[in-house]
Amino acid sequence: MANHKSAIKRIREQETRRLRNRYYGKTMRNAVRKLRATTDKGEATTMYPGITKLIDKLAKVNVIHKNKASNLKSKLALYINKL
Repeated sequence: MANHKSAIKRIREQETRRLRNRYYGKTMRNAVRKLRATTDKGEATTMYPGITKLIDKLAKVNVIHKNKASNLKSKLALYINKL
């Protein structure tokens, strides 16, 4: 167990951040799943900017790696173009 006040606070902060990152990561994965499940090109095209914005925000704060963000956006764009 931590012996310093600062270490105890750091543990509390880490737990809060971990839960927040888990929530946003899950939200992003669900949004990507929803886009991949659509078969209508118009609907997918309107969803794409919002999902890319979410992916970029998560990459910016290191919830996901920037290369993973690029790969996701690329694959989603290819999927939409194939529709």
